[in-house]
Amino acid sequence: MDYSDYKLSIGLRIDWSDLDMYKHVNNLAFIRFMQTGRSLFWEATGLTKIFEESNKGPMVVSTHCDFKKSLYYPGTAIVKTKLAFIKNSSFGLDHIILNKAMEVCAEGRDVAVFYDFNTNKTYTIPDDLREIMKDY
Repeated sequence: MDYSDYKLSIGLRIDWSDLDMYKHVNNLAFIRFMQTGRSLFWEATGLTKIFEESNKGPMVVSTHCDFKKSLYYPGTAIVKTKLAFIKNSSFGLDHIILNKAMEVCAEGRDVAVFYDFNTNKTYTIPDDLREIMKDY
């Protein structure tokens, strides 16, 4: 399969502590893997820096994960992330989690809103930032 539209990718070592009683990666670990992909997007687009400088930035309002295939220890989870959509004050990220054989083990989506933590209100995504985000 072609994953070239996923501009961000990171390999994560599966730890023994990621396992459940069935000896495969626990569902919660998949959510943490998606969080790593989300963090990678925030860093690549400058969202982390914007938050540090202004106390404004994305706030996750929804996360969803469909499990397709088990992951096992020892192993590697490959997380690929891309912008799914962008609206006025919200955006979505799509994630796929692959095993070393490049088989899809999970598909997920996060939805975040841009939030001003100074005023406790959402705000419109600035046009310049919108253009940067579209590159991912």
